[in-house]
Amino acid sequence: MLPALILTLVALGFALLRLWSYRVQMREMARVLEETPAQSNLRLTVQMSGAGPRRLCQAVNQRLEEGRQLRVETQRQEQELKYTMACISHDIRTPLAGAMGYLQLLEAEPDRQGEYLGIVKKRLEELEELLEELFLYTRLQGGSLPLECREMAALPPLWDALAEFYPQLEASGIEPELRFERENMKIWASSEALGRVYRNLVANALRHGGGGLTISGQDGEVCFSNELPPGPKPDPKHLFDRFYQSSPARAKGGAGLGLSIVRELMERMGGQASAEIEGNTLRIKLRFLQRSESGAPPDSEPI
Repeated sequence: MLPALILTLVALGFALLRLWSYRVQMREMARVLEETPAQSNLRLTVQMSGAGPRRLCQAVNQRLEEGRQLRVETQRQEQELKYTMACISHDIRTPLAGAMGYLQLLEAEPDRQGEYLGIVKKRLEELEELLEELFLYTRLQGGSLPLECREMAALPPLWDALAEFYPQLEASGIEPELRFERENMKIWASSEALGRVYRNLVANALRHGGGGLTISGQDGEVCFSNELPPGPKPDPKHLFDRFYQSSPARAKGGAGLGLSIVRELMERMGGQASAEIEGNTLRIKLRFLQRSESGAPPDSEPI
């Protein structure tokens, strides 16, 4: 009887000691959490044995790490928003300031009304283009631009894009060269999105190219090639980044969103956009989702 009582008291003492250790550890963990700044990377440690305390410590540390990552991401987004707003403000102010300047000249020199009104119209068209790009990019980022892809001919939207830019191409002395293996080449795309991709790439060649434009196509891939002007060359790794400019001067207009929109639209259609520079030639390649990859029935009618 006595041995059993002694064993019971020993077990009770051991349990009380363990309970006291748990209480001390919990107080220490609470103190560390209360005294540690929110920005700290300090993590809790546990001195006690047993799966329970270690599991609790790991769970708390995981929540602390998730909170830290959330703060880092929030700070990154805040910095990105500030940078975006600064770029947008600059790009919108430029055509507006130009239009206002010529309106003031118009008041002082009414005999040159036609010339100044033409320039004001051009500046306002530039502003309209900027706002359209910003609106489209915002919709793409927000996922509010549904795309209906199908197998379609690759060339007709390209002809439309080149026809739209015919005055600018002619003024720049650029005669695009088309090199397609087949005129009836098919790709998996959205007609509206593909037209926008082509227009942005033609506009990019006009705005930032050094003359000449070659557009080739084969096996579900379309490539835009143009010579680069003298000066700093763009970094192909960052060419599709928002507001990326190879030169800080930003003197050639545009919101710096054209190629970002190209990448977003290509990815939304299941394809890819990439860039490379060989010598003084920039090549932007569009790889479209293949028919077998798209899940389209093998016996579907060609478009």
